[in-house]
Amino acid sequence: MLELSILGFLHEEPLHGYELKARIQALNGHIRPVSDGALYPAITRLVKAGSVEQHTEPGSGAAARRVLSLTDAGRTALMDRLREPKDVEISDGQRFFTLLAFLRFLPDPAAQAAVLRRRKAFLDTPSSFFHRDGEPMRAEEAPDPFRQGMLRIARATTAEERAWLDETIAALEGRA
Repeated sequence: MLELSILGFLHEEPLHGYELKARIQALNGHIRPVSDGALYPAITRLVKAGSVEQHTEPGSGAAARRVLSLTDAGRTALMDRLREPKDVEISDGQRFFTLLAFLRFLPDPAAQAAVLRRRKAFLDTPSSFFHRDGEPMRAEEAPDPFRQGMLRIARATTAEERAWLDETIAALEGRA
């Protein structure tokens, strides 16, 4: 997801490493902090792959700044990632939010809708944090108020996400 975030933010505009890190941290929030030890090796991989290029500009102080920008190969890589996200990018909520942050760059509304339909199909599969006799446990069946809370919050969030997905898919397909 780090590479997707790098490609997505650089699609918007060239950035230096500190700005890029700040944007990624804002997107991820406190849940998944971004360390320099993860960010800069990811940038290096993307530079070696030809997806990102870097050049040095004079800094506002004495130090020069390394500015990163997306190449044509990087734009292609971004579109490929957006068009065909990995299963975990559909099923993991935080990863899906990262995907959503950049899905607008995919120029084809039908392709955007296809990604959203995959998420909807995932949400339509019965699931739970807890199980009884091999079946997903409902909030009303949970043995304590804390697990009930987890399940109720998840149910409400999922219901709202399903409604948004239905509306957005319809709009993308011209049915709204």
